Amino acid sequence: MPLFDAFRFDGRRVLVVGGATGMGAAAAELALDAGAEVVVMDRAEVDLPGVTAVGVDLASQPSIDAAVDECGGPVHALLACAGVADGTPGLERINFVGHRHLINRMLDAWMLGDGAAIGFISSSAGLGWETNLEELSEVLAVSDFDEAAAWFVEHRKADYMHTKQAVCAYVATQAYPLLRRGIRINAICPGPTVTPLAEANRELWLTFGADYRSDAGVEASTPMEQAYPLLFLCSDAAAYVTGVTLVSDAGFMSSGITGAYPEATGAANFLMGRW
Repeated sequence: MPLFDAFRFDGRRVLVVGGATGMGAAAAELALDAGAEVVVMDRAEVDLPGVTAVGVDLASQPSIDAAVDECGGPVHALLACAGVADGTPGLERINFVGHRHLINRMLDAWMLGDGAAIGFISSSAGLGWETNLEELSEVLAVSDFDEAAAWFVEHRKADYMHTKQAVCAYVATQAYPLLRRGIRINAICPGPTVTPLAEANRELWLTFGADYRSDAGVEASTPMEQAYPLLFLCSDAAAYVTGVTLVSDAGFMSSGITGAYPEATGAANFLMGRW
């Protein structure tokens, strides 16, 4: 096998959850181009030619169970891409609880086997998870779908930032137990990316870090620029990488934390919980 084939997905089945639009749609398109058989789960209509579409509502446990049964196995790479913004009913279910339940259902049914990989789309907003790990560990220990969703509400953490922190904490804590089954799990933490969701929240999401990008001479990320590292983390080329939350923000966080770009320091320290 040529060495570069480790980056490809020929003969593999890739499931993209939340693949109708945005970064998920870009990941589905990229997986197809890399040779995979692609299944896309979403509540929205899927219009990418060449994929199998399965309807799912991540806020509903019965819907997830039915979607998993319809998808079947095996799944060699599971990309958890669905996410919603603050103000969306059921946000805590869609952004975290539903994804985790879907993964657990597939693990229980051995649809994810030895050599499989899981890749989440988290967010720069989730990078402060370490400072909240003790509290987040409470919800990570709750396996029941409704009880886990209720935890977020009762603890006033049913919001975008805390659900993305839960994703990052989940990835870190699951690296070891999943590796014992031959499965890797990672996440990307994108900076501002031009997606329909970001456009709908432009004043908050796409203006963040705009001064840094202007000074650096770069634009907000495209969905495909985030799909590239996400697919890489699920490829054989990343065979020794697991439990990682990869920051894909054109260097904003690093420049702020180190003071290389002082105007970003306040925001970076806030997101990292270093104030």
